[in-house]
Amino acid sequence: MLEIKDLHAAVDGKEILKGLTLSIEPGQVHAIMGPNGSGKSTLSYVLAGRAGYEVTSGSILYNGRDLVAMPTEERAAQGVFLAMQYPVEIPGVTTLTFLKTALNAQRRARGEKELDAMSVLKLVRGKAATLKVTEEMLKRALNVGFSGGEKKRLEILQMALFEPKLAILDETDSGLDIDALKLVAEGVNAQRSPERAMLVITHYQRLLDYIVPDRIHVLARGRIVAEGGKELAHELEAKGYEHIVGKAA
Repeated sequence: MLEIKDLHAAVDGKEILKGLTLSIEPGQVHAIMGPNGSGKSTLSYVLAGRAGYEVTSGSILYNGRDLVAMPTEERAAQGVFLAMQYPVEIPGVTTLTFLKTALNAQRRARGEKELDAMSVLKLVRGKAATLKVTEEMLKRALNVGFSGGEKKRLEILQMALFEPKLAILDETDSGLDIDALKLVAEGVNAQRSPERAMLVITHYQRLLDYIVPDRIHVLARGRIVAEGGKELAHELEAKGYEHIVGKAA
């Protein structure tokens, strides 16, 4: 589904990714771990098509197509979803209005019939209950005044509504207490599917106790320096990143 080869990317003229290669098949969950400044969030933004993140060489194929050539909105319509580390606040736009607008924008782009307000409300309510996203949250301005846990639960609600083919979760555990972490992880695990690939980006092993990946990649200095199964996360927790990065140097 996703094939990244020798990817180099820069931000404001500074090279951040320096030859990253990664492959993910449908149905797989892969985790990216690494120290601060290693390029984890840059990778997520490059995949999502965020402005200012320039691919300077290498390639990204998504279902056989050149992802880099796709505009951001086309990537979303084709099933690429990014759950952000710091979800954006949008004063004046209610959460439900945002969800309805975004969902129908994707449906239009795919040539599907738009859903009316009642159909969207029914769909949202059905998926929101399991994530403890309340009616009151749906009526509030998007992310305004939300706690960290509420923002992350709303990101996973979006994922459940949009049903992406490739879900990128950028430090979804950031700022969560243990109860919120478990709830968010349950929401993510409920979306695992043979047709859906996930890329989970995290600093810490604790998230991977709840979202168990098929493969773990350690990113440092802009490239993958180590790979392994879930036991690699425990090694990182016990010995730190420098132990792994130093061996790969």
